[in-house]
Amino acid sequence: MTSGLASIASRLVQSSPLRHGPFRIFYVGSIGTALGYTMQATVAAWLMATLTPSALMVALVQSASTAPSLLFGLAAGTLADIIDRKKVIIATQTLLLTATVLLGAAELAGIVGPMSLLALTFIIGCGFIFYMPAQQASINGFVSRAELPRAVALGAVAMNLARAIGPALAGALAAWVGSGTALLGSAVFFSLMLIAVRQWRNRELALPGVPEKMFSGLLSGLRFARHSPAMRSLISRNLSFSVCASALWALLPVIARDQLSLGASGYGLLSAGFGVGAVAGALAIPRLLQRRSLNSIVVSGIFLWAAGTALIAATRIPVIAVLGTCCAGMAWVAVLASLSAGTQSTAPAWVRARAVAINLVAVQASLALGSAVWGALASATDTRIALAVSAVSMMLLYLMNRRTRVEMGTEADVSPGAQLPDLAIAFEPLPDDGPVLIQIEYQIPAEHRDNFLRAAHAAQRTRRRNGATSWRVFRDLGEEGRFVERFIIASWAEYVRLRQRMTIADRRLQQRVEEFQRPGVPIRISRLIGVDGD
Repeated sequence: MTSGLASIASRLVQSSPLRHGPFRIFYVGSIGTALGYTMQATVAAWLMATLTPSALMVALVQSASTAPSLLFGLAAGTLADIIDRKKVIIATQTLLLTATVLLGAAELAGIVGPMSLLALTFIIGCGFIFYMPAQQASINGFVSRAELPRAVALGAVAMNLARAIGPALAGALAAWVGSGTALLGSAVFFSLMLIAVRQWRNRELALPGVPEKMFSGLLSGLRFARHSPAMRSLISRNLSFSVCASALWALLPVIARDQLSLGASGYGLLSAGFGVGAVAGALAIPRLLQRRSLNSIVVSGIFLWAAGTALIAATRIPVIAVLGTCCAGMAWVAVLASLSAGTQSTAPAWVRARAVAINLVAVQASLALGSAVWGALASATDTRIALAVSAVSMMLLYLMNRRTRVEMGTEADVSPGAQLPDLAIAFEPLPDDGPVLIQIEYQIPAEHRDNFLRAAHAAQRTRRRNGATSWRVFRDLGEEGRFVERFIIASWAEYVRLRQRMTIADRRLQQRVEEFQRPGVPIRISRLIGVDGD
């Protein structure tokens, strides 16, 4: 039997991205970080319960662990895009390891208190949220584009394995050797990623030019998401799913206690059912992504979650409720892992970590808001009604947005466009000079006017998501057939970056505009920079 299992495992590895040695090592490090984090969070909550009888203080441990994602999630993504991601991962793992060791040592020394526990847990939460965008955006550097969806799905396996195994392992260690030693044990897992990144050779090169600053980089990420139809679709699906799915997360302990009358053991049983379903779903996603479209997998996950939640709402039988949580776990991974793969395949390298961070923040914000809403509804009625309403709401949101489709990005969406010619300018402005006005003059025959305008407005989003703060096409009233495309960029450095950010797909859209230019007449481009009066 052992040899048979080993043979099956070997075949699975050889048919997955894990056959690549560097990715396999990185993946082991990712599992280690996820285990270390979930173990620390579990032990910290138990430790707070032994330090104070206050239920509020125990609840604040979870808040201290998750609040950094809402406070610093976008900044974390920006940092991972403008600084070498390997350095970000090393720094965050060092912080996670150090803070967890300090907390464990303080507990062993008997000097840890409620406030110091919250402070160190908050620091650990900060380290983890700054780590996540850098880790997820780095997957592209280890596997081919065709293998990216399966590699991202394997990341979901790692996180859900950690969620299933980490708390149980932490609880066993805390009961056996004490909370302090259990914390030191969880800190050891962070060292796995530190070992893994030593052999990492980053294949993605930074764009030439002046590096972005934190604030402007954050705005660039939000601007990209706003003007990218693919990203808007992914975020919309993420928000509508997570807000409704938060009902089960928020009410699971109450379901076990009140609806099923099982107490703490029932909560563990329901959590185990969710974990089993999540791991099963994550194992199935890589193969599904090879055979089905991203949109069909996400829609199937939405229906499965609604069915699982409705099943839990309709029963008082523990076995059926566990089946419902198992369905919910499968759906959770199917939807969020697929959306994560779509995000990483759609966003170019310069903004990939920011796109990942936006999705992470969307999930956390939806869970925080939705938990409060569904908790209030359950308090006013009961858990069964709240769960049923959440399931119905998820289906209604799907029907309202059924035309919104999520798709995997193509190679052209992320590959750099053709090298642009050098700028023909009289002098080189300073990086912070600006704003910069770009004016492109076209001569369009009357019979091509409508097609030109449609093509120009289709290309508008490429200008905006790559850096333009405003854009407009003007028609010359004094010269028939003359049109002027004008857009403004905040600074000269941002304009240089805009040129470098152009992808093959962007370039195709802009070439479509140029096809309608009157033959024999060159397109005239003017670059003007703002000047201040004395």
